[in-house]
Amino acid sequence: MKHLFALRSLRLSTAAIALSLFAGCGDDEEEGTDTDGPLYAITTQLLAEDPSDSYVLVTPDAEKAASLSLDGAIKISGRALGVGIPKKGSVYVVSDESATVTRYKLNSDGKLEASGTVSFSAQGVTSLGEYQANFQFVSETKAYFFDGNAAKIVIWNPTAMTVTDTRSLDALVLPNTVMAFSGAVVRTGGQIIMPVGWRPVEGSSVTKKAGVVSIDTATDSVTLATDDRCGYTHDAALGTDGKVYIATEAYGAASRRVVGADSPEPCLLRFDPTTRDFDKTFYRSLAELVGGGTAGALIPSHTPGTAYVRVLDESITPVSEGSHPRTLASGTGWQWWELNLATLTATRKADFPSTSGSVFLFESENQTLYTEFGAGASSTTFRVLGDNGKATVKTPGLSFSFLQLR
Repeated sequence: MKHLFALRSLRLSTAAIALSLFAGCGDDEEEGTDTDGPLYAITTQLLAEDPSDSYVLVTPDAEKAASLSLDGAIKISGRALGVGIPKKGSVYVVSDESATVTRYKLNSDGKLEASGTVSFSAQGVTSLGEYQANFQFVSETKAYFFDGNAAKIVIWNPTAMTVTDTRSLDALVLPNTVMAFSGAVVRTGGQIIMPVGWRPVEGSSVTKKAGVVSIDTATDSVTLATDDRCGYTHDAALGTDGKVYIATEAYGAASRRVVGADSPEPCLLRFDPTTRDFDKTFYRSLAELVGGGTAGALIPSHTPGTAYVRVLDESITPVSEGSHPRTLASGTGWQWWELNLATLTATRKADFPSTSGSVFLFESENQTLYTEFGAGASSTTFRVLGDNGKATVKTPGLSFSFLQLR
């Protein structure tokens, strides 16, 4: 989730709402609007609608309480994402309904205008709507798209809007499984380290296999590594020892809780960027690290060398016969535990409110934000990581992508 794979009391005011409707949602010339300050593109998916549509909102409100409207937002068919390089004035919009990337540029009025497209269809790509982290930008002229369906990396030029090369990942394909890349990627030592997870095409279990794709951003050379000790390892954090710690995400933990031994035990593994392989001597049960319970996820903290593990509180999100792992993972009963990656000791962070298990991290001007998804896929609240989960902006639908335009 993924690899994702970002979550203040929420107080609404007429002034806050007016400011939030910046790109077509209100008058950007309005008195009091800062036309030079930070501006953000948030793409939200209305999954409860049939058919599903998405909206790209432009707003200055990311670090304060505000409730956004869809009025005047850019409507995109399907499940869309907005990706790009922060503070460069462009957002690249994609959807699960096509293989086309559309670039939107910020104009002098603070609105987005379409400015070019590129299609990945000739590379066998049919859909672009998974996680924001599937798109990794190295520079203004080189970016990668990691595609689990086509089992390849597409290398493309965001300035010229052209495809320049591909890398095959066929060695990672498993029969009768879905391969999915993480919403949480680690970049270190000139490498992009992308965790991989698998799940069967049918059923609620996950596949007992962990994987990592490492790509050298200077040479585009790819290294693949797998491990058979646990599965759905979509979450990653960099330790102070230079190693990358990779863990089973909340969905994998919920799967273990629902189907039992048919799903592998949620675990913590260690990956060495130097050898580009898993440390075969290192394995930890996530449940044992937190004293028991349904534990999953590894969310990098604002403190180097620490990360958050999530533990399901069944008094908030009960588990019953027929519960589905996806429902549990998106439920609001997941506690926060801070894990020291050097000592492997975990401490419950009771000052953080329990939230949904699926968490994505995003960077705003001054804060790291994480997502909290509302019941029934109805809304997303962004919260401040490291400030007791203080709530900021709220959007309709589920927001899986966030980009600072300036």
